Amino acid sequence: MTDKLDYALDLMRRLPPQKVEDNLQMLIDLCPDLTDELLSATDQPLKIVEDTQEKRSFLICDYCRDGDSYRSPFSNTYFPPFPEGNKPSAELRNLEKDLNEAFNMYREMYYEGGVHSVYVWENDNDGFAVCVLMKKTADQSKKGNPMKGTWDSINVIEVIPKGKDKAEYRLTSTVILYLETNTEATGKVSFAGSLTRQNEKTLNVVGKDAHVVNIGEFVESTESTMRRILDAIYFSKSKEITNNCRCQMGSSQQAKINDITKAINTQLRGRKDD
Repeated sequence: MTDKLDYALDLMRRLPPQKVEDNLQMLIDLCPDLTDELLSATDQPLKIVEDTQEKRSFLICDYCRDGDSYRSPFSNTYFPPFPEGNKPSAELRNLEKDLNEAFNMYREMYYEGGVHSVYVWENDNDGFAVCVLMKKTADQSKKGNPMKGTWDSINVIEVIPKGKDKAEYRLTSTVILYLETNTEATGKVSFAGSLTRQNEKTLNVVGKDAHVVNIGEFVESTESTMRRILDAIYFSKSKEITNNCRCQMGSSQQAKINDITKAINTQLRGRKDD
C-alpha cells in the first residue's frame, strides 16, 4: 500500500499541474483503494464558491468541507446548506475573523486583487491549525497582451503551545503557478509548475493579536522566498536552457565577439604586467 501510494504521488509530481484534476481522477480510477490518501496528499488548484449571505467569494478546500458542503469563513455558513456541519469554537472563530481581516489587507497589498480565505480548526495536540488560501487569476488578453495565468497559494500552519507565552508554528506552503500565451509568432505556449516548502519556528505569544502577527509574518516571509525560488528555478533556468539550445546570433557573429573579448583581455593583462 505504502509503495503504491509513493509511486502514485511521485507520478503526480511529474505531471502538468494544470491537469492535476484530470490526472488525479484517472489515478483514483486505477487505484480506488488509495482515494482518501490521494485526495488528502495532492494539492489542487483552488476553486471559488459564492457566499450568498455575505455577497463575496471564498476559496474551498478539505479543511472547510463537511460532506458535500463547504463552510464560508466570512459568514460561518455552509454552502450548500448543512446545519449539522462542524464549526470552530467561539475562541477560534474570533481568531478566524481576525486572520481573515489581516490577510485581506495582505491580499490587497501583495496580490492587488484575487480571492483569499482563512480557516481555523482544533487539532489533536491541544493546539489548533490554520489554513491560508490565496488565488489570483490575471488575463492580460483583454488589454491586448495575449497572456493569462493563475497563482494558487496554500499555507497550512499547525500551532502547538509551548508553555504560557510561546508556541511552535509548523508551516507547509505550496504554490501552484500556471501561465499561458498565444501569439501568431509563437503559437500556444504554456508554462506550469508547483513548489512545496516546510518550515517551523518557535515564537513568543504575547498579547491577544500575537497569533495573527506571528502567522501573518511567517506566511509573508515564506511566500516571498518561494516566489524568488520559482523565479530562479523556473524562469531563469528556462531562459538558460533556451539560450543553450539556440543562440540569438549566428556562430560567425559569436566568434567575432569571442575574438574581440580575448583581445581586450590580452591587452588588459599586458597593462597589469607593465
